[in-house]
Amino acid sequence: MSLDGVEIFTNSSGSHHELRKLNTRIDLIREATLKAGGIYLYANQQGCDGDRLYYDGSCMIVINGRVVAQGTQFSLRDVEVVTATVDLEEVRSYRTSRSRAMQAKESTPYHRIEVSISLSSNPEDVNPMVGPSKEIEFKYHLPEEEIALGPACFLWDYLRRSRQAGYFLPLSGGIDSCATAVIIHSMCRLVDQAIKTGDNPQVLTDLLRIAGEEEDSDWRPKDPQEIARRIFHTAYMGMKVNSSADTRARARDLGKAIGSYHLNFDIDTVVSAVIALCTAVTAFTPKYKMYGGTSVSNLALQNIQARLRMVLAYMFAQLLPTVRGRTKPGSLLVLGSANVDESLRGYLTKYDCSSADINPIGAISKTDLKRFILWAGKGFDMPLLQSFIDAPPTAELEPITDDYTQSDEVDMGMSYNELSMYGRLRKADKLGPYGMWRKLLHEWGNMLSPQEIYEKTRSFFWYYSINRHKMTTVTPAYHAEQYSPDDNRFDLRPFLYPSFDFAYRKIERTIKAMGTAGMTRPEGAEKNE
Repeated sequence: MSLDGVEIFTNSSGSHHELRKLNTRIDLIREATLKAGGIYLYANQQGCDGDRLYYDGSCMIVINGRVVAQGTQFSLRDVEVVTATVDLEEVRSYRTSRSRAMQAKESTPYHRIEVSISLSSNPEDVNPMVGPSKEIEFKYHLPEEEIALGPACFLWDYLRRSRQAGYFLPLSGGIDSCATAVIIHSMCRLVDQAIKTGDNPQVLTDLLRIAGEEEDSDWRPKDPQEIARRIFHTAYMGMKVNSSADTRARARDLGKAIGSYHLNFDIDTVVSAVIALCTAVTAFTPKYKMYGGTSVSNLALQNIQARLRMVLAYMFAQLLPTVRGRTKPGSLLVLGSANVDESLRGYLTKYDCSSADINPIGAISKTDLKRFILWAGKGFDMPLLQSFIDAPPTAELEPITDDYTQSDEVDMGMSYNELSMYGRLRKADKLGPYGMWRKLLHEWGNMLSPQEIYEKTRSFFWYYSINRHKMTTVTPAYHAEQYSPDDNRFDLRPFLYPSFDFAYRKIERTIKAMGTAGMTRPEGAEKNE
């Protein structure tokens, strides 16, 4: 089109947000206008699409590879307009400096439609003192800032459009529910900022309705914590033996710092009632493995706790607005907090607290969440978040003893860093067992033997395939990663997998052909770990 003389290009886009995606988007636009010259007007949707996606705006005006105007990537506004003054002569001059005349001569002309209007004024009517807009430095957010702002804007859009009374979050004292709570804190900060600046009155109107106030109410929040006290509810649902004092204290302190309406209670009586019912019906009393039970009964006891928390979460979400004196319609939306790596591995209980109305972190990796919490500790002036980083991940579904505390990574048989690698290779690189093993040889070959890498690869695909069915009922999650395992929209794969025997035999033959090298770690591997 540029070869045929087109000088202004418009792109009415519908590009959704993914972490680190904006860099690719701007590079493509800059490259196109650097190569061909021209004025590029980029418009994009902004806000929740009514599903799992958030469209992240970032409208811009680019001329000959130079950005002269940029809109926000994340905002509570429904509409945003950016303008710039451009000089068409700059485009024409830019194009004459390129060897393009012969290409233009050979190009197929586009059909032109003559209209009786003009987009420009007569030359004598132009104010010569008005110059073109200067180039600006494009603003990129850190991935940690993207996590703070993208899901926060999405959740505000989701809440106001659902016309409910707020959010309810089971707060476990671990890093995942902590990240979800901090995202809500970020949402409250954005709402508070919009109200104080006064440039988006719709935000105040929506907040008054969500908080159960009348339209003409003179209530105005003093800070983000006051907003949270009205619309955000958290609960620590512990067990006397299984839950630690540390997680209970972290949940309490975080709720206080954010300003949520926080509940702290134990669910032992409810769990005991369910176990007593099982014993009365079957004459069998399930026990934890450490007390002589089987692996099956050990897992069943953990699942009872996890599923009861989901039931209780929905009960409190429905009743808390009434308990607190709300007279207008509306209940609370339940938030989930299972990260993308746990979903990929299947390290969650079907219909437990991972089952919710919406999950802000369901497509964000554990490694990114840790970086986000570290950033938020300084960015939001919340030093207590460091304690969540320092604490080892644990489900706290088994009794704590002097010499045993349940560990997520031990239970999973793999680390969160490994899971992130598996996820990207499986989805983004589209690799099966053999291709993943070959790739991991290059990534981990300086630390592990080919046989050890094979065992890790096989372990991942075993757990991934047997737990894939859990993704058929997974809570809708904010889409943020290319390797999201969301079955309902993004990752349409079977939930009943055949065996991978052919791929495994191929790997085993390759390792056998390596001889002793296939079973031996490289020299210095211990130092590289």
